[in-house]
Amino acid sequence: MKIIKPARLYFIDNIRVTLIILVVAHHAGQSYGPTGGQWPLFEPERSPLLGPFFSVNAAFMMGLFFLISGYFLPRSYDRKGAGTFLKDRLLRLGIPLLLIGLPVFGPITYLMEYVPQGGELSFWQFFIRIYLGKWQVNLAHMWFVAHLIVYAVGYTLWRQLARPGTPAVRREAPVPGHRAILWYTLALAVVTAVVRIWYPIDRWEQVLVVVPTELAHLPQYLSLFVIGIVAYRRDWLRRLPTTTGMTWLGIGLAAALAHYAYSLVGHQLLPTILATGGLDWRSLVWSIWEALICAGFCVGLLVLFRQRLTRQGKLLSVLSAAVYTVYIIHVLLIVGLQFGMVAVVLPPFVKFLVVTLIGVPLCFGISHLIKKLPLARRIL
Repeated sequence: MKIIKPARLYFIDNIRVTLIILVVAHHAGQSYGPTGGQWPLFEPERSPLLGPFFSVNAAFMMGLFFLISGYFLPRSYDRKGAGTFLKDRLLRLGIPLLLIGLPVFGPITYLMEYVPQGGELSFWQFFIRIYLGKWQVNLAHMWFVAHLIVYAVGYTLWRQLARPGTPAVRREAPVPGHRAILWYTLALAVVTAVVRIWYPIDRWEQVLVVVPTELAHLPQYLSLFVIGIVAYRRDWLRRLPTTTGMTWLGIGLAAALAHYAYSLVGHQLLPTILATGGLDWRSLVWSIWEALICAGFCVGLLVLFRQRLTRQGKLLSVLSAAVYTVYIIHVLLIVGLQFGMVAVVLPPFVKFLVVTLIGVPLCFGISHLIKKLPLARRIL
């Protein structure tokens, strides 16, 4: 069967640039806002404005990245075949994972987690006996890359077990309407709430021995990755009606703004109606709320960018080529900037803005230079 090579979807490249800027900003705020996660540096004073910023980002940001990753997976597999596809995935994803997870975050884990707890082992004893021997490997933000490796292997196995040949792109297949998107939203909310009975937000577990996973958001990540694969086969991203996308973008924006209003003002006037997990109706409320933000932004932003941002000049082309490298290196640069701001006397939200405004161009600039290196070109 002849494989039809689709035209490049520049609007998706532009979404990826927007999302990675949001990722950098999200981590730039970790030192200055009320977050439940771990981070190398927390300043004593925190800005409440960053609380809903973190929550809204978590509701859709990485999920949309997974959807886009799933969308491009079938085309790569069809073009390369199982063996070359897996080799390429392991090269592109596995090498950065090993370079960051072992030599970089190994020493960081030793100094920031093991030593303060009274650990008596030397670094090399810790590294060999605990970090490698017990597979307590800290991958930090590279958990996303580890998930992509697992999903690529899983997709390969599924294709090998399924009927041989290259599945056709079914442009005649129905496009999801409001009812289908609403049913997905409700299903995602219910499954997420059930998972969070035992695994609340910000609780991480090692899945498949070494893959760090926040199980509270796994239903979102995994389902959107699968939807991305189906969307490619059925050409949904090109065919989704503009009215559908704009309607759901409105729903996502309304849900996000309502969360900002409740987090900043409403929680002082109203009873507590949100929880991060447990057998609690408030966890179901947040799961539904979060699912509305997720579905609204994932559908709406894809359509908005498809209609409004379909071209790339030289700058956007350079930025989109550097997105993956920015993801790999940005945490190290952002943490460095945050430590550099410790002695600066400014309100926490202003520090967040300064780190973001300096960090974003710094990450893209260094990534652009890294990609010029001979070995990096093949991997990044």
